[in-house]
Amino acid sequence: MHFLSADLELSRHSYYATTAVREARYPALDGDADCDVAIVGGGLAGLSAAIELADRGFSVRLLETHEVGFGASGRNGGQAIHGLACDQAEIESQLGLDEARRVFGMTVEALDLIRARCQRFGIDCDWRDGYLGVATSAGKARELLAGADHLQSAYGYPMQRIARADLPQWINSPRYHAAVHDPRSGHLHPLKYTLGLARAAASLGVVIHEGTAVASITPSERPVLHTATGRITARQVLLAGNVYLQGVAPRLQARIMPVGTYIVATQPVGAELARQLIPCGAAVCDNNFVLDYFRFSADHRLLYGGRVSYSTTTPANLAASMQARLAHTFPPLAGTKISHAWGGFVDISMNRAPDFGRLPDAPQVYYLQGFSGHGLALTGLAGRVVAEAMAGDAGRFDTFARLKHRAFPGGRLLRTPALVLGMACYRLKDALA
Repeated sequence: MHFLSADLELSRHSYYATTAVREARYPALDGDADCDVAIVGGGLAGLSAAIELADRGFSVRLLETHEVGFGASGRNGGQAIHGLACDQAEIESQLGLDEARRVFGMTVEALDLIRARCQRFGIDCDWRDGYLGVATSAGKARELLAGADHLQSAYGYPMQRIARADLPQWINSPRYHAAVHDPRSGHLHPLKYTLGLARAAASLGVVIHEGTAVASITPSERPVLHTATGRITARQVLLAGNVYLQGVAPRLQARIMPVGTYIVATQPVGAELARQLIPCGAAVCDNNFVLDYFRFSADHRLLYGGRVSYSTTTPANLAASMQARLAHTFPPLAGTKISHAWGGFVDISMNRAPDFGRLPDAPQVYYLQGFSGHGLALTGLAGRVVAEAMAGDAGRFDTFARLKHRAFPGGRLLRTPALVLGMACYRLKDALA
């Protein structure tokens, strides 16, 4: 997959990688082994499932091509937010309101799960409460507030509505017309959290193998995972590698696309200025289709994301262009230097709903994908529900598995150009709004 070389380069410049200590390294697989469950992917979903399975008494081995937290799990915006990447209307149209409420309730459970795991395993990941959704125009403000009203009336999930005149008490920026605040969501250092989950899994007996790429799977009553240095035979398998599976499950790859997302970190601006710019201390995200998202780190750097690449090509002059975007949002930061600029690839589905299920020709092989850039919290819940299913209670997992997904149009050669064209139309709609 041609985007991987760019991804390796981007990973070297991550602020998270320079501020998280890798206390443990996990040896590559050497020889053949047998276990109850084999997991492919050392990110948040795979590690969450490993913890849940170990708690249920399963023997688990987890295989990661690079190192734990290498992909989106260790490089994302750090925002843990209620809901899904798609609008709830998508879930309502497919499953009905009652099941949509069940799905939404699980996304709220996912937020509580982060707090519970940090407490249980002593994970210090700079968690801070609060999420602020903002609108960049009057039309977007109406959409934002209407969405908040729907969540309260249909789902019983209240958020505080903030009028334009009151915005400076929450965010001091000239860009925004309205906001909603959710105290239950929040933000954290994603790589510290991911590494904490790996330590937790290992402490429960999970065997983790870094530097171990899975080349293929032989489906059978006991599937076999083949690597360059050995084989794993398991009763059940979980594929949690998303866009990094590299041909292990081609049928799944047709339903997701790799999308590059990019973040910069400023030099520390000091606690006082950070409080002046975002007095509420929340993570912030606008409601454009091609959106900006940002927050202050524990050491008072602005972490700002707002560029995406649907062609898998890294944008030119990334640091400079992102500095211009953040200065537009916060003029006092116009002269602030960028210390880090990095990115990575997330998987998106056509409808941006999560895609969970079992391989049709190998029901012992489960998969989790399609988090669509909204997976920091949901991956934890996904790991829990797939573990429930593997242990014999598939009710919650099958709720997600009922969601229908289509392959991206255009086939192997044309689907990326088609997506680039489609996203250009969405950017235009955001600009016109």
